[in-house]
Order: sequence, then structure tokens, then C-alpha cells
Amino acid sequence: MSDYLAEAQELFEYTCSMRRDFHQHPELGFQEVRTAGIVARELEALGLDVRTGVAKTGVVALLEGAHPGPVILLRADMDALPIIEATGAEYASRTPGVMHACGHDGHTAIGLTVARMLHAHRDELAGTVKFVFQPAEEGLGGAALMVSEGVLENPKPDYCLAIHVWNESPLGWFGITPGPFMAAGDAFYVQIIGKGGHGAAPHQTIDPIYAAAQIITALQSITTRNISPLKTAVVSVTSVHGGSSFNIIPPEVKLQGTIRTFEPEVRDLVLKRFNEIVNGVAQSLGCETEIEINDLTPAVVNDPDFTTRVQKITADLFPDCTIDTNALTMGSEDMAFLMNDIPSCFILVGSANSEKGLDAKHHHPHFDFDEGALVKSAALIASVAAHILSAR
Repeated sequence: MSDYLAEAQELFEYTCSMRRDFHQHPELGFQEVRTAGIVARELEALGLDVRTGVAKTGVVALLEGAHPGPVILLRADMDALPIIEATGAEYASRTPGVMHACGHDGHTAIGLTVARMLHAHRDELAGTVKFVFQPAEEGLGGAALMVSEGVLENPKPDYCLAIHVWNESPLGWFGITPGPFMAAGDAFYVQIIGKGGHGAAPHQTIDPIYAAAQIITALQSITTRNISPLKTAVVSVTSVHGGSSFNIIPPEVKLQGTIRTFEPEVRDLVLKRFNEIVNGVAQSLGCETEIEINDLTPAVVNDPDFTTRVQKITADLFPDCTIDTNALTMGSEDMAFLMNDIPSCFILVGSANSEKGLDAKHHHPHFDFDEGALVKSAALIASVAAHILSAR
């Protein structure tokens, strides 16, 4: 078996330069035109069969091995976030109000590096590598749209694999958990409709701000009183908008937030109680409600057998690493749509380095990561793919 760790180290300058270029020119979901153009250019230069415009700005490429065999899909997400960067890095975003605050710039660079490495060893491969560079992972439905446009067909993957750099844990840590791994995500939007009026005469109004306050408090009873302590769920109100002046009670208040669960039955119970609480509390205070809940992504569930193989490959490749086989996060990932009914593994790769000040959390204006994670990630993905497609 080829030494993909050594090769990833040799390609570090390439990977790093790509990552920093993407970081300087971040693009929001379904707007990754420049990023996709560079990805397509790099893949076409290798002579791969490249398809662009998948799910608007996605790129798909096929690398055929020298022998017949299974198909493994390797996915990298490309989109950035609407955040003003505050890292002060020399490669900081040049696009006002947009930054790579979740590591997708690294994922894209890693995917291109893996393509280079596996292409150099295509004569050793028995099967096909399907590279998927996905747009709009950050809640806009990029993976689901790619699936609807046939990314899991022609050819259909036998395995799916993806990584995510993870600033919750240090460099040298890997989260590789069989079974449920990342939570299903729902987004909710609630409009509480009352009757506005003068702040000095609240008795002449139906106050939606008061109702919103009671609803926000009552929603926390779902996780503390309705869900078993042995189960997991999150209900977070993350946005409250209402009112325009100190002396005006507004006619309406809008709430937004997220619901995270692992198990379908837990999700069903949370949604049932959510609707009952919002409607019940609002009505008891004279308000009306409009509720919209968007199902963003199902839970990420790693195939136990495939994941066990990935754990072994990781241990062999990085003998001194820490492999956390019980890692769980309530964060969600639309990679779940690509994993449906296909043996898959999603890996978290520790990327924080507190000594270098690279430990800000994901989606934070100061987010940046130790670029040593680029080498570890590229080496691991290439090694797993090579093991799956090894000519026997």
C-alpha cells in the first residue's frame, strides 16, 4: 500500500495554497462560481471526467481505476458563511461580510489533494472514485438538491466518505463513531400576532412580546420535562424580532430557532410539544400564531462495519492519534442525504491548536484552524479509498 501520509505531506504546499486562496475568496451557498471553476480546472487537468453545474454550482468528477471494482464517493463542501471575519490572518477574506468560518475552504483543498494522490495511483485501484464537491451545505439544501439531480446514480456509490475539520478537539484527535453521529436538524419560524398600541396603555393591547417571552421559557420544558433524560434533544430560540420604539407595543413578534434530535420518535415528540406549547401559550394570552418548520437534514448515521474499517485504517496510519469512538454532536450535516442506504462514514478531524490561538469555535468571526489537519485529512481519505479499491 502506498504511503499516502508521506505524499500528503509532500503536497502540503499545494493544499495550503488552495485552502488559503479559497479562504480569501469565500462564496455563499449556490454562489460558489469561482470556487467551482477552480475545482473543475484542477480536476480536468488530471484528465478526470468532470461534470459542472450539478445543483447549480456543484462539481462531480470520476476517477476510474485500472481494474473493475466498487464505487466510493468522496464528498467535500465548498460554501462559506455570512460572517465578518476578524482573524487578522494574512489570508483573511477579501469579500466583505463573508468568510469561511467552518472549514469548508479546507475541505475543498483536501478533496483536490486526494484527487491528485489517487490519480497518481490509479493503476493500483480496482473500482471508481466519485469526487463530489458540494455547494450550499450551510442549511440551504445543497446535498438534497445534488441527490435529486442524480449524484447517487451513474454510477451508484457502494460507499460514501467525508470529513470535517473540528475545532472542538485538538490536532491528532479523530471522531469516528459507529451509528448515530450528528443530529437531525430542523429550523422553525414562528409569528406571534397580537394587537399593538401605546406602551403606556398595555390594557388596550394584546402584547405579543409578553407572549413571546412566555413561549420562549415554556419551550425549554420540552427537553427538561417531555424527553427522557436518557435521550437527547435541543430546542434553541436563536432570533427574536419585534417592536420599533420604547413606547410602542408592536402588533407582532417573530421567533426563529432550531431543533436537533437523533431519533425519529424523539423528533416527533419534540415537534408535537413545540406546536402545542406555541399555540397553547399564545392563545391563552389572546394571540394568534403562524408556525413554519423546515426539515433541514436527517441524522448522520455511520455504517458500523465500514466505520470499524475506517477506525483501523486511522489507527494504522496515525499510531499515536486519539480515536474517539463515542463522539457525538448535536450539530447537523446534510452529508446525511448522501449517506442514505449506502454504507458510509463521516469523520471529524481535530484541528484546534490553542498554543497558536487557533481554537475559536465554528461559525465564529475568529475561526481558523491548524493547517496540519489538511495533511492528516487528505492522507486518511486517500488511504481509506485506496483500501476499499485495492486490487486483490
